[in-house]
Amino acid sequence: MKSLTNYGCLGLVAILFLIYVALFGSSGEPTPSPSPSISESVAPTPEPTETTEVIPKKKRGEALRALAKLPIKGRAPKTGYSREMFSDDWDYYNGCDVRNRILARDLVQYNYRSGSYCIIETGILEDPFTGQVISFVRGVRTSLDVQIDHVVSLSDAWQKGAQQLSSYERFMIYNDPLNLLAVWGPANSQKSDADAASWLPSNKSFRCSFVARQIAVKAKYQLWVTQAEHDSMARVLATCPKKGLPN
Repeated sequence: MKSLTNYGCLGLVAILFLIYVALFGSSGEPTPSPSPSISESVAPTPEPTETTEVIPKKKRGEALRALAKLPIKGRAPKTGYSREMFSDDWDYYNGCDVRNRILARDLVQYNYRSGSYCIIETGILEDPFTGQVISFVRGVRTSLDVQIDHVVSLSDAWQKGAQQLSSYERFMIYNDPLNLLAVWGPANSQKSDADAASWLPSNKSFRCSFVARQIAVKAKYQLWVTQAEHDSMARVLATCPKKGLPN
């Protein structure tokens, strides 16, 4: 009986020893619970998105407020697009075409053709896209140095809502002075039908005005923007949050 009691005591001691090691470890200090890794305990901070929400409402100008109201959608197919779906030529007001009216508006100096009060023969353009000073001389080749840009290109408009517009409304987009700028020909060719996500003027001081004009056109004709286009516009306007809209 004594030997059994001794074995029982030894077993009890062994159990107590194992419990001690489990609680305090071999060093006698409490064993800490394993800490969660950073990836488990702290959610990664998401990258900020470029939206109009970055700027408080009370600090937003007319351009930012209008941008916030534009629908955001993907591009529609370009199927069926042609320039003639908008217009086959410039409109005329009182015997003067829109192209010459825009030249008269945008050239800082100009001269009419002898005997005409419409046709611009020569002039000076301070190109908004590049900041260069361009001499305009009407001629078969030289006229191309200054071109009339559709700020919201017709192709872009077609893919973002203009397919649903009436032929008259598309005609207005083509001839609306709000959507037209006299610019340096090569810069106009470089822009082509890109939106603000793909192309912005190299003249950074004009970017706010450029984007504001695109927003004004899209708001007027109920066109939409893509997410990338919206974000690019928001980034530009973040540098000039009080920017208004052109008339």
